[in-house]
This record gives sequence, structure tokens and C-alpha cells, in this order.
Amino acid sequence: MGSPESANLSFSNEKPQREVTITRPFYLGARELTQAEWVAVMGQNPSRFTGRGNPARFKGRGYPVENVSWDEVQEFLQKLNKREKTTRYRLPTEAEWDYAARAGSQTEYLLGEDERNLDDYAWHENNSGGGTHPVGLKDPNPWGLFDMYGNVFEWVSDFYGDYSETDLTDPQGPSEGYGRVYRGCSWDSSVPRCRSAERSWEYPERRKATLGLRLAFTAEN
Repeated sequence: MGSPESANLSFSNEKPQREVTITRPFYLGARELTQAEWVAVMGQNPSRFTGRGNPARFKGRGYPVENVSWDEVQEFLQKLNKREKTTRYRLPTEAEWDYAARAGSQTEYLLGEDERNLDDYAWHENNSGGGTHPVGLKDPNPWGLFDMYGNVFEWVSDFYGDYSETDLTDPQGPSEGYGRVYRGCSWDSSVPRCRSAERSWEYPERRKATLGLRLAFTAEN
């Protein structure tokens, strides 16, 4: 997890690279949460991009919800868990997201050390046309997860902070902080930013039309 010193492009908040072990089983949504799924729980749609083109040809996949704050996501999760009579729906940790996005790879990009195949699996500034697209139209990663790179950034549960110098098991991030981490890249990200280690943060009350989410679900041991 993180960027090695030898990376062609990296930032200080991606270092040091270290080994992280995931021992707790979890499920992760194959697709980003859609606007229809958000509306079904919250009753309203906060998104900027509410549908372009002909939705019928997208077989009901729908556009990803965006323009939602981390705080609003917590309200969504609370209502969803109550409706489904569970407590297991949540955001993934940053480590869980990273593990799922890489799908066993250790390269800068999902499919290698350069971006030559990026268009196959990610919407970014060069191919998005200036907005989001229905989820699941690009190729999935080797573990069957769509849009882990591109379309919208995705909130994770962790407070933002520097990476540990040591290897970790099931990290949860810092115990406190001023911002929350989001991962991936979005429809307006430059190609060099759509790398596996890319990470950033935002204040939990802020909204962005580039920022959505993907659900995690805690598995029973």
C-alpha cells in the first residue's frame, strides 16, 4: 500500500510504501452507489449529473450519486442499516479500498507501470466528456469491480493522515483528524492521477460533483 520511492509519479502523502494485511472478511459493491439507490433511502437526489443521453440503453445501471458529503453518507448508512435491519453496511476503510482496487497488482496503474490501458477501465478528463457516466460501462478490474478508477472519487471511512512507517494489520486510520480520505480518480482527473496509490481528503461536510461512494458490507466470521 502506497508508492515506492522509484515511482515515476507520486506524492509525499502516498509514502512510505508498506505491507498491509487484511484479516477481516468484507464485501464491496461491484459498482458505485447510484442515484436511484440513494433516492430510495434518502428521498432526494443531490447529484449534479442527473442523466445525460438515453438512460434506457444503459439497462438500468444508472449514474453514480455524487455531490454528497461524508456526513450525509453517514446519515444514508444509518437509514439503510435501519431499513435492512442490520448494522453491517458501511464505507470501506482506506486499506480495504486499496486492496480491492489493486486486485492483487503492485504496479502504478491497475494494468501496468503506465497508463496505456486506462481508457479500458476508467472515465477521466480525456474521455468523460465533462461528466459522469452510468456505472459499470467500462471493464471491471480482475476481481469484478467496476469504476474503481475514474467516474467519481469514493469516500472511505478513515480520517486523513500520514501513512505509518511500519507494516500494519487491518488499519482503521488515525483516531482523529480534520478531513476524511477519498480514493480513486474521477471524470475530471488527469490521466497521471488515475494511479492505484492516489489519495486525497476533504472536510466531511463538503460536497463535490466529483465525489461519491461505494458500499462495503461486513461479512460474518
